[in-house]
Amino acid sequence: MLWGAFPLYWPLLEPASALEIVSHRAVWTMVFCIIILAITKSLRATRETMKRPKVVAKLFLTSILISINWLVYIWATNNGHVVEASLGYYINPLVMIGFGIIILKEKMRALQWSAVGIATFGVLVLTVDYGRLPWIALTLAISWGSYGFIKKQLGLGALEGLAIETLIASLPYLLYLIYIGNKGTGQFGHGIGLTILLISAGAITAIPLLLFNGSTTRLPLTVIGLLQYITPTIQFSIGVWVRHEDMPATRWVGFLIIWMALITLALDLVKSGRAVNNSIA
Repeated sequence: MLWGAFPLYWPLLEPASALEIVSHRAVWTMVFCIIILAITKSLRATRETMKRPKVVAKLFLTSILISINWLVYIWATNNGHVVEASLGYYINPLVMIGFGIIILKEKMRALQWSAVGIATFGVLVLTVDYGRLPWIALTLAISWGSYGFIKKQLGLGALEGLAIETLIASLPYLLYLIYIGNKGTGQFGHGIGLTILLISAGAITAIPLLLFNGSTTRLPLTVIGLLQYITPTIQFSIGVWVRHEDMPATRWVGFLIIWMALITLALDLVKSGRAVNNSIA
């Protein structure tokens, strides 16, 4: 639910640009993570992880992927594309299936093939409606799916991984914030309310991720997979009924087809009932 409410938060940070918001998000998330690591006495273990070149190299890649995801998502949210952004997270489970087939050579069951086929048709319908590929949705789905796939291979804790990722990314972001601060175009310090909101972006980012990480150890992956549909559903609802984004009939049809694909995938998850078969969640 917290992730789903993000489209209500990021517009509060305007007139800061998407890049400035992402920069603050990365820097303050790093600060938040370091504080929590210090409180939980996990800083030494994190430093040891940073001595493993292969792990750091992969975290460098995930830092790029998460930066792309954050930048596109915040830009979309603040520029009237909340509905298309929600589509990206509806498509994400299907992207994970694709990784399973292409990279891990997993075999798909009949219902999974049906879900992929239905979803592909839905994306084609939305492409016709938009008059272009839904690039925002596809970028969000592929970047988040790739990020999750690499992080799953690493097997690090959410807090530890996020701390190192944001530490890697924070130097260029911090230099950018200093640059726009010196030019006088940055929004930090121009109002106490906005400044507090920019700093709070760190906690806003880390808290739901930590809650998600905690839930994965307590709930079956089938349940986790189904619960993740709550986020894009809230985002979609905000886009349509709060932000009043345009939803012509063809777009409704496209989304209905995507939802049919997700229902098919959900049925497969429930039917399989075993964690090994629910890894796509």
